[in-house]
Amino acid sequence: MATLASRAAGFVRILVLAAVLGLGSRLLDSYNLANALPNVVYDLVVGGAMASVIVPMLTRAALTEPDGGVVYAQRLLSMIGFGLGAVTLVATVLAPVLVDLFTPGFTADQRHLTVVFTRFFLPQILFYGMSAAAGAVLNIRGRFAAPMWAPLANSLVVTAVGLLYFVVGGATSMQALTTPHLLLLSLGTSAGVFAQMAMVMWALARSGFPFRPRLDPRGIGMRRIGRLGGWMLFSVAAAQVLFTVATRSASIGGPGGISAYQNAYALFQMPFAVITLSVMTVMLPRLSRSAARLDHRRITDDLSLGIRLAVVALAPVAAVMVALGPQLAALLFAHGRSDASTVGLLGTVMAAFGLALVPFSGYAILLRGFYAMQDTRTPALIASGVSAVGVAGCLAAGAFLPRADIVVGIPIAYGAAYTTGLITAGLVLRHRLGRIDGRRLASTHARVLLAAAAAAGVATAVAHLLAPLTGPLVVVAAAGLPGGIAYVVAARLLRLTELGRLVATATAGIRSGDGPDRTGTDRPDRPDRPDRLSAGAPHAPGS
Repeated sequence: MATLASRAAGFVRILVLAAVLGLGSRLLDSYNLANALPNVVYDLVVGGAMASVIVPMLTRAALTEPDGGVVYAQRLLSMIGFGLGAVTLVATVLAPVLVDLFTPGFTADQRHLTVVFTRFFLPQILFYGMSAAAGAVLNIRGRFAAPMWAPLANSLVVTAVGLLYFVVGGATSMQALTTPHLLLLSLGTSAGVFAQMAMVMWALARSGFPFRPRLDPRGIGMRRIGRLGGWMLFSVAAAQVLFTVATRSASIGGPGGISAYQNAYALFQMPFAVITLSVMTVMLPRLSRSAARLDHRRITDDLSLGIRLAVVALAPVAAVMVALGPQLAALLFAHGRSDASTVGLLGTVMAAFGLALVPFSGYAILLRGFYAMQDTRTPALIASGVSAVGVAGCLAAGAFLPRADIVVGIPIAYGAAYTTGLITAGLVLRHRLGRIDGRRLASTHARVLLAAAAAAGVATAVAHLLAPLTGPLVVVAAAGLPGGIAYVVAARLLRLTELGRLVATATAGIRSGDGPDRTGTDRPDRPDRPDRLSAGAPHAPGS
């Protein structure tokens, strides 16, 4: 419930900022890019190792240390606080370099504004790090509520800031932006992340944890952290390279390119977060037990079932994105000060991302198979190949597509990258496990493709008839319902038994009260934020 509420609030925040700052404006592009940079730096420094290395070490200290790991946790929090504080200072000095790395298409004035925003936003590096570390300590102590609900506080604060900016008459152009309005946006956005951190730290103090700075790093296990987190860092670095190249390509596409790319990606992440992560939450405990027993056949069966359930659930969503992308974009973003042409561009980008939804989900699930076998090296190497394909695709889009269409080429590049990752991970797992249930997977994918095509065809036909006559809300509702019915009918005619299994799995989870994994690892690679991708996969850009 907390994860779903946080994601919904984050989605509302995106809509409010787009309407208030104006989707398509250079101001919103500068804001979004600057707000993504603290996440990039945080990931590279510690984010990738938080769930995979630091949480297990905290757990071990809690079980083996005479004081229940209190001193170890104090030293770790101190190390992260002082370390990320230093990183924040260095990054602030290097803010112009960071901005130049991502924005070759910005004008001089837009670059200057982005640097100003970035310097206000970079303290978020420290806030995210302390929030994640304190949340990990809370989880070890059996307190789960605050870390799960804290991102909601962040989104609520930033949404309130956006609405206040509109009420006081904040501008949508860089030239009309006044210093008070700049400070409201800058300080207010970082205040949201501070509120997230404060909520977790307050909950940790309420749990009885004694805060005490400890400057002696001995006993933390820095070498072990570095050794275990090395491959995870490699995965994160590969993802950041793709994010950097994709953002550079979007900036070349002109005003609104970065915002269209980032907002479409955020929408692309929603069904993955709600559906695929729910499937993995149900499947992962069994998968981990099978891996511990070296039961390769059961690992294969569990991975196969997880992929098939995710594909059956996500295919109709992907079909709706492809068929109704422009109408969905108009419904969600054609409000306030948004530019109509950029809203249309976002709809096209969203439709292109729909093609990547199914392969990305399968790729993310297969990576969990490696992690269950305690292998981080292989996923990191596969991730580097995925990023290489995505980078090549983004560069090709920038080189060969018209400027206005470059941003549309980015999701196509991502789709090619995820498909490559899915095939590669499947082949490697087949070699390691002896089988990967390939025939059943291929059969399910083929039948799902036919059912999704039927759904997309029906939805497209209805939308084509109604679009000239009525607004996007009616078009989406009127086209989505028969499209969904067409998918279910086609699935039954094609004997997609996974559809019934999916319903049974979902209802069983509701009856038993299953929720998200409360270890802090139910999100793919960013334990502090609700919109991250799997470790080793290109992450969601910015918040």
